[in-house]
Amino acid sequence: MVKHLLAGLLLFGLVQQTLAQQPPKRELRAVWIATIENIDWPSRKGLSADEQKREFIALLDQHQRNGMNAIVFQVRPAADAFYPSPYEPWSEYLTGRQGQPPIPYYDPLEFMITETHKRGMEFHAWFNPYRAVANTRSSSIAPNHITRTKPQWFLTYGDKKYFDPGIPEVRNYVTDVIRDVVKRYDIDAIHFDDYFYPYRIPGRDFPDAGSYRLYGKGRYLDEWRRFNVDTIIQMLSSTIKAEKPWVKFGISPFGVWRNRDQDPDGSATRAGVTNYDDLYADVIKWQRLGWIDYLTPQLYWEFGHRLVPYEVAVTWWAQHAYGRHVYIGHAPYRIGSTAGWKDPREMGRQINAARSLNTVQGSVYFSSKSFNGNPLGFEDTLRNHLYHYPALRPTMPWLDNAPPEAPYFIDAFERPEGLEVRWADNDTSHQTKQYVLYKFREGEVVNVNDPTKILAILPQMTDPMHMDKTYIKGQKYIYIVTALDRMQNESMISDPLRVEIVNGKPTFEFEP
Repeated sequence: MVKHLLAGLLLFGLVQQTLAQQPPKRELRAVWIATIENIDWPSRKGLSADEQKREFIALLDQHQRNGMNAIVFQVRPAADAFYPSPYEPWSEYLTGRQGQPPIPYYDPLEFMITETHKRGMEFHAWFNPYRAVANTRSSSIAPNHITRTKPQWFLTYGDKKYFDPGIPEVRNYVTDVIRDVVKRYDIDAIHFDDYFYPYRIPGRDFPDAGSYRLYGKGRYLDEWRRFNVDTIIQMLSSTIKAEKPWVKFGISPFGVWRNRDQDPDGSATRAGVTNYDDLYADVIKWQRLGWIDYLTPQLYWEFGHRLVPYEVAVTWWAQHAYGRHVYIGHAPYRIGSTAGWKDPREMGRQINAARSLNTVQGSVYFSSKSFNGNPLGFEDTLRNHLYHYPALRPTMPWLDNAPPEAPYFIDAFERPEGLEVRWADNDTSHQTKQYVLYKFREGEVVNVNDPTKILAILPQMTDPMHMDKTYIKGQKYIYIVTALDRMQNESMISDPLRVEIVNGKPTFEFEP
């Protein structure tokens, strides 16, 4: 037994070492940008439109330098909106007063999507489905807020107001709100966090006895609550795909589905809260039945935690992917907070452990402001090591698996600042959204599965070109270019472009 354990630990160590040397070519690398209580953006209420834009661009540029290829932005924290909505008022976290548009006027969501896509990153629109008033004592509530126009839909629990998930009209309303955003905006995904039924307040049950009497239909209370959440997830899954089949639907649940002492299929953990029993969110069912495209469990514990060890939780979730994506939710906000989190290697170990599991396709970090100040060198670790090379996002073949046509090289020029490489887009179906340019030294194996050979990931353009400033005169190189569609399906490779120096002059050979 000990020999097997030691062998497993040795293998795990070797896998980690190999992964440090061979980063994955495909990996989601994302960060949550929270707007509730101005956690991440805007930094405070009442900034001018120009100040808001500058702050957002600075966030994007920071996370692009950190190697991120997606953001998860909270567009609806409390039945409000960071965009002009026909259903809900402007968020108070923009201007300080709910219902007040930004001054001077602009559409923040449209602006943010455009800036995110400019950088080759995905935009996941993050909604809180049921929270309606963040604080009943202090929140700004507009006269046309849904809690005022439909008070019968809401329940007060603690200092917050929530939609009652048991009322059918509530599910229809939330679905309409999300359908509107999918229809009008060029988002890449709809994202929910862990807040379904609210976290329990000790000694107080959620006050939904009235709707249970009306709609319970003989189900046990817990079973009925899970049915309500199942129903809206299934409704939204169908609605999103009916509007735009390529828009992903992802859930970021609390990090434990059920403990093993509650269910033999649960994890070997002792969490005091679980998705299934406390939040009434049977997230594994949604993944197994294909209602969602990805899960991002919030594994905010360290290695060796006494109740929920990170290594136990990450392995359990990887074993319950059911052919869909699993991204791990990490907690940089905890760096430096306790003894375990004061180890500067902790976060890197977590990322490498997730990478070692072939059913885990990436990481998401909570939250944006946690990166400020480079805590324990975390940004350095990403930029110089773990995310030093770019990554394509993982494909979702159940949504789309048809790649665009391959581009082809047309010319190259030696310039004072480097080598200018030009190619043509052969994609008559207009699927191409990006190009991947690879560079190899003469004699190297041409292997486009090696991300260390990616010279650049570039946006689709009318006359595609790239200036290779790393080009060294006299060296022999081989360039390859491919095309990506919005789902990151990659085309066949182009014919190689060979660069050689003959009689002191560069020659460019386009090989068939």
